Amino acid sequence: MPPLQFGLFLSPDAGRRDDVLAQAIAAEAAGLDLVGIQDHPYQRRFLDTWVLIGHLLARTSRIRIFPAVANLPLRPPAMMAKAAASLDLLSDGRFELGLGAGTFLDAIAGMGGPRRTPGESVQAVEEAIDILRRAWEADGSLRHEGRHYQLDYKPGPPPAHPIRIWVGAYRPRMLALTGRLADGWLPSLGYLGPEDAPDARRRVDEGALAAGRDPSEIARIYNLSGRITDGGAARGLLEGPVEHWVEVLAGFNAGLGFDGFLLDPEAPELEQIERFGAEVAPAVREAAA
Repeated sequence: MPPLQFGLFLSPDAGRRDDVLAQAIAAEAAGLDLVGIQDHPYQRRFLDTWVLIGHLLARTSRIRIFPAVANLPLRPPAMMAKAAASLDLLSDGRFELGLGAGTFLDAIAGMGGPRRTPGESVQAVEEAIDILRRAWEADGSLRHEGRHYQLDYKPGPPPAHPIRIWVGAYRPRMLALTGRLADGWLPSLGYLGPEDAPDARRRVDEGALAAGRDPSEIARIYNLSGRITDGGAARGLLEGPVEHWVEVLAGFNAGLGFDGFLLDPEAPELEQIERFGAEVAPAVREAAA
């Protein structure tokens, strides 16, 4: 089973760009492992996620950063492979790849992207994962004749380390694909509550087993939002003191199989990030051990 990972989830808000940088730096200082940044290019208030990732990688030295999740319809896989490998090389192996089929179909089409059916979206993600891995490992030319992508080019340079692909998946076919092909599964609590997670996890596991894979090798990273409070009783699933957070996250690990947690912090963000890294994460690791 992959080791427990803890991280930060960021919005690339152009109006708060200094705060975004400060939060990433605070996450590294707090000992967190990951920073995930949502990727919605059609959102006029947002910086481009991939440009922001490059900026944050240049201002940090240890923490790994990734799009959570990359918008595949607006970022073709050959160019995504090139950008990912470049960021990984420039950061000495600190880039990972969260990948999504794309939502908000009207907005994607408005930026010139394809309007895909759910079935077509699954096919496109499957093709993209194959292209990405072949591009990172290629020694020579890459040819691909698929339904959504046709390629004939010389990929490179290779990344500094084997980049992991974590898929944002909720529906049955995408969950099965995640188990079959991906290195990890990256759902958000707001779209997949704890009551629905066991069935989704079962579909990921079944997809892995059908492909001859060990389901325990697939990372399962849960994107969370909430507030760490000072003492007192818990006021919600993820609103309460450190002890409550530890109990809930240890339960998500033991009962639901999640081995990674990203925090979308409420204000004051820097204090919440510091507490998540310094108080919650070590205690959850101890409870899991």
